[in-house]
Amino acid sequence: MKTSSIQNMKIMTLALPALLFFGLIGHFPANALPVPEEPGIPPAAEIAMDSVTLAKEKQENLFVYHIEGRPDPFVPFITKKAATTNMNEIVPVANRLTGMQLFEPGQLKLVAIMMAENNDFAMAEDFTGKGYILLTGMKIGRRGIVTAIESNQVVIEETAFTRAGEKLTSNIVMLLKKEGEE
Repeated sequence: MKTSSIQNMKIMTLALPALLFFGLIGHFPANALPVPEEPGIPPAAEIAMDSVTLAKEKQENLFVYHIEGRPDPFVPFITKKAATTNMNEIVPVANRLTGMQLFEPGQLKLVAIMMAENNDFAMAEDFTGKGYILLTGMKIGRRGIVTAIESNQVVIEETAFTRAGEKLTSNIVMLLKKEGEE
């Protein structure tokens, strides 16, 4: 009798940790056990895979943040520069400058004016001696537009805006100098 109780004690000592282990963990996973197939119902493994796929799709479709073209949300809205700006300061031009917009009127020298019935045009030179044709309505400099070509001058109207939104206009006159004048 003593031998059987000793053997039972050995079995209990070996089985107790296993029982505690599986008792704490819980049951085996559902997809680890074979499930008998019924017609029209997919096996448990396929159901588990479908649910994992659906969970991943839901996670991917929830929200995606695209940073392109958006301000950084961690930068303060008010900076020292913005708080201390002069409202009468002229706002810089933001668009890309091309052609005659690369030259300010003061950098050019008017060398010729051609008057025709409807096609008046003028010719100006840069400091290297390269010539450019000016037509009415052409943009010149950052803010200028050629408004008039007259017999001895070209009138350019410059328009600028201040930070307060006030429009400032000024006229620049390029005079045609006679031969020998400087």
